Amino acid sequence: MDTDALPRPGTAGGPSAPATASAPRSTTAVLALACAAQFMVILDVSIVNVALPSIRAELHLSSAGQQWIVNAYTLGFAGLLLLGGRLADLVGTKRAFLTSLAAFTAASFAGGLAPGGALLIAARAVQGVGGAVLAPATLTLIMTTFTEPAARTRAMGAWSAVMAAGGAAGAVVGGVLTQYAGWRWVLFVNVPLGAVLLAAALVYVPAATGGGGGLRRLDLPGAVTVTAGLTALVYGIIAGETHGWDAPAVWGPVAAAVVLLGTFLAVEARVAHPLVPLAVLRRRTLATANLVVIAIGAAMFSMWFLLSLYLQQVLGYTALQAGLCFLPGALSIIVASRLATRYVGRVGARPLLVGGMTVSAVGFAWLSQVSAGGSYATDVAAPFVLATFGTGLATMPTTMTATAGAAREEAGLASGLVNTSRQVGGALGLAVLGTVASRTTAARLAGHADVPAALAAGYGRGLLLAAACAACAALGGLALPRRTTKP
Repeated sequence: MDTDALPRPGTAGGPSAPATASAPRSTTAVLALACAAQFMVILDVSIVNVALPSIRAELHLSSAGQQWIVNAYTLGFAGLLLLGGRLADLVGTKRAFLTSLAAFTAASFAGGLAPGGALLIAARAVQGVGGAVLAPATLTLIMTTFTEPAARTRAMGAWSAVMAAGGAAGAVVGGVLTQYAGWRWVLFVNVPLGAVLLAAALVYVPAATGGGGGLRRLDLPGAVTVTAGLTALVYGIIAGETHGWDAPAVWGPVAAAVVLLGTFLAVEARVAHPLVPLAVLRRRTLATANLVVIAIGAAMFSMWFLLSLYLQQVLGYTALQAGLCFLPGALSIIVASRLATRYVGRVGARPLLVGGMTVSAVGFAWLSQVSAGGSYATDVAAPFVLATFGTGLATMPTTMTATAGAAREEAGLASGLVNTSRQVGGALGLAVLGTVASRTTAARLAGHADVPAALAAGYGRGLLLAAACAACAALGGLALPRRTTKP
């Protein structure tokens, strides 16, 4: 079979990957566990969005406090993803999976019980930290369980479909739970799911060891500098939403991030067992694919956020109605992901990536025409399905390309890199596009436009920039090689 950007089994000299000759039921269970855990992590990126007005009213939060319910999760998640991915390589995937899943589940329970905003924000931060280890561990499980190219393609397709649909499903599930059970259940819903996954993981996840030496090989200076650098970068981006991009609260953390990440690169060039070998970062395919992932994350995270606000604040939909409006997008992503899985071996990853993001760019540009007098049927439904279909077509090939050629001892690192790129892109997109939308709305209100028209104009401008991000992802895909035969 002709393949493009298919990751290869472990290289000579590295630990061998787990055998794929185990019973089909076992490998199916591992895939189901990986997909369910990834779904839970991605779900929590968006599930609270439609519940924010209810949370703010009950806990008497300020506007900034309300935003930090989202930001705390994003900060903990994005800041530790790279370290979280590497931990799976060092301590073993099963141990990383179980520990992070337990932490995520416990934090969800604590957040659901939180009597005030401070404890809820703290619980969301711990959720983010748990997710930062759990998300790359799910992809590492797939990469090390399915080593035969055709089987890995199918498994990656299922994982990518679940991951891509998680954002849309979060809005749907969040709307239903908020409407009928109360906002606390957007957190409590993780508890029974987490308990079931923990029990199943104890049975089905192979007890593979990590790299030789375990945590003794952890590059502590590298871990500290990259985690602090990524956290400072994401914090600075988030601060741009409320303080303006020229404020010290923005450029101070961003400047610190530049220094810390520069220090990290210097450390990695000198230590015996680097957290991220610099040779990995010099791989053209990996670097380009991760830049594409950043652009896709910026477009998609922003779309979920801006459309949710448009449906509720301009069209006057309830949380449940707004959540249900995202259901066609989730289905569109799943259908497109299945098509990508079927055809990636025939046409290669690059055509699907470029074609998919071109379709998405058209959908986003069409969505940017939303108006105060519009409706879901006329202004949103068709372009929304188009944008999500294109992204679903591109997501799995992009992930495969970003992890191409990863040896067994680098599987967690490759997983952490692609997840970090997605989250940093999402944080950057939300901050920049959200700021553009807010300033456009403020300018229209200063010109005496009515509130719905001003809001629609702001959301439309943000969605137009999302189209530009999708177009950049398509152009970035053109820089990838036609056929990847080497790491």
